[in-house]
Amino acid sequence: MKLTDLFFDKVSKILEWILILIFALLVLDVLFQVFSRYILGESFSWTEEFARFALIWMTILGAAYLNGKQDHLSMDFLYQKLSKANQEKIAILIEILIFLFALVVMFVGGLNLVYTTLHLGQLSGTLRIPLGYVYAILPFSGFLIMLFSIYHIAVVYNNKNKK
Repeated sequence: MKLTDLFFDKVSKILEWILILIFALLVLDVLFQVFSRYILGESFSWTEEFARFALIWMTILGAAYLNGKQDHLSMDFLYQKLSKANQEKIAILIEILIFLFALVVMFVGGLNLVYTTLHLGQLSGTLRIPLGYVYAILPFSGFLIMLFSIYHIAVVYNNKNKK
């Protein structure tokens, strides 16, 4: 197994565990909210905000994870009808487009969003944490998606050269 494959597997495994942790915290948070509301008769407003932030992080990190595993939603009925050579070309084109989207929208746009919210000092309503920390998942996931796209392009090229 090559070094790039080991790195890809390690990053994917770490992402998997982070997603499991976020999901577990989300479940505990919601269970605590239900318990406090119906058993204690008191509702804590921070639990709703924490659940919202955890869901944001889980969704965006999950998108990066699924992109890395190439398990994201795709419509490949036309792709399957192409010849093997054309499938390789389309696969590379798709990865380049994904890379560009992750670079422009998620990484650069996300860094701009993080910078702006931190610079303006915007805080969340209840937890009073800087919103830039919540939004930091966007450029981080964009960076991961860019790495995964480069990896996938390399895999296509290596498979093409083995023939």
